Parts: sequence; C-alpha cells; structure tokens
Amino acid sequence: MILWFTIVQLVVAVTAGLFCVIAGLAGRRPSDWTVGALALVELLLLAQVVIAIVAPFAGNPPSGSLLEFWVYLVSAVLLPLGAVAWALLERSRWSTVIMGIAALSIAVMIWRMQVIWTVQLA
Repeated sequence: MILWFTIVQLVVAVTAGLFCVIAGLAGRRPSDWTVGALALVELLLLAQVVIAIVAPFAGNPPSGSLLEFWVYLVSAVLLPLGAVAWALLERSRWSTVIMGIAALSIAVMIWRMQVIWTVQLA
C-alpha cells in the first residue's frame, strides 16, 4: 500500500471525526456535511479494499497477519456504514458524536493496517 494514500486517509478520517464530534457537542443534529464527511472516509476505505485485493497479485503481500489485516479492514468498512445509518435514522446530536468517534477509531485502524502491510513493528 502506498504511504501517501494512507496519510491522506488518516487526515480525512481525523478531520471528519473531529468535525462530527465538535458538531455533536455543539448540539447540532447530523447534517449533510457531517454525513458527507463520513461518506468520504468510506470511499477511501473502499479504495483501500481494492488495493488490498490487488496488491498480493502484484507481488506485494502483507508482511503481518492476514487475519488481523482483514478484520481491521472489514471493521473499518462496516463501522462508518453503521454510524451513518444510525445517524440518519436517529437524527440526534449524539449520533453525530458517534459518527465522529467512529471516524477517529477508523484512523487508528488505518494506521494499524499500514503497519501490518509494510512491516511488523511489534
């Protein structure tokens, strides 16, 4: 996986997460901006799924545990979908906070996936 793509994902996920958390704590219900921010995280994760599927065929297999990598990848893809679905159904300020927490959790997962893909540090 390409490091700059991972850095872009991290920046988007952290920015979207902070945006959603601040909007939720300010008492705002989910708006198109907060849902759109998490949708952008989801699009980047779908691109990562494609890269993860294609990379081993291109001679770039993960150096870490495949099971751990795919668990993180599937979780990172499903987590924002669940958060957005709940936010759209609930339409409360707390669902906006949950969307933000989901995006920040995804940032941690993305970094861990990068570590697994390139080199095992621990």
